[in-house]
Amino acid sequence: MGYQKIKVPKDGDKITVNADLSLNVPNHPVIPYIEGDGIGIDVTPAMLKVVDAAVEKAYGSSRSIVWMEVFSGEKAVEVYGDDVWLPEETLEAMREYSVGIKGPLTTPVGGGIRSLNVALRQELDLYACIRPVRWFKGVPSPVTAPEKTDMVIFRENSEDIYAGIEWQADSLEAKKIIRFLKEEMGVEKIRFDQGCGIGIKPVSKEGTQRLVRKAIQFAIDNDKPSVTLVHKGNIMKYTEGAFKEEKATQVMLTVHTQGQAVCGVYTKDIAETKAEQVNRFSREHQHPLLCKIEKNS
Repeated sequence: MGYQKIKVPKDGDKITVNADLSLNVPNHPVIPYIEGDGIGIDVTPAMLKVVDAAVEKAYGSSRSIVWMEVFSGEKAVEVYGDDVWLPEETLEAMREYSVGIKGPLTTPVGGGIRSLNVALRQELDLYACIRPVRWFKGVPSPVTAPEKTDMVIFRENSEDIYAGIEWQADSLEAKKIIRFLKEEMGVEKIRFDQGCGIGIKPVSKEGTQRLVRKAIQFAIDNDKPSVTLVHKGNIMKYTEGAFKEEKATQVMLTVHTQGQAVCGVYTKDIAETKAEQVNRFSREHQHPLLCKIEKNS
């Protein structure tokens, strides 16, 4: 498609998605990037050079990345005009080229625009934040046996507090919601209903299933021994609690395993349990996955 401000490179080809959702990567893929705000101006150019050097080291001249700049944040305002923080063609370019990378973006506090990072996740439905956590030899660590720290965190990125459904304290909307909760729903647990901001955290069965499915499939593909669901179901039974319900996840526990469950570890005291696994010398090395919704960091 044609773009107004984005300059499409003449060389390079698009990464395409196969029927099984795997990627078809050409030798010279075009990859969009967002420079970012603040420190992004400094770190993104360095990042591009490092990635280019890594590709050259691995493949020589047979493969390379063709970078294509797209815009969001303060630079988008400079290029497109006032109040255009996330241009539609940036989103279209990310969709068209399948793989992209961004630098840090402005996250305003209080009034003004919403978080651009959250907006990108929602618009592109980037529902899984996948974060490998492991120790690198030679790096100082406060734990006893840092070499045993090896896990992958799958964090839900589109629901819960990331839905961004909230109203400012003392606003007409917040007062209306509070009044509805008290008068229509019989809620009595709002301790201070004056000067109270209100937020809603949706947690759906569909959203939970796709995240857990991705985590379990990753565990199968990468020979991980367990998947642990992190939640606060003892307090929030119908959102946090439903996140870990067997009915919402049992269908995935037998995916590609000929009917045999591959994992199913639940823990109430996740911080204590993980600390024990990392620090006890007598424990065998474990490399699990953590599957969580946003609040339980």
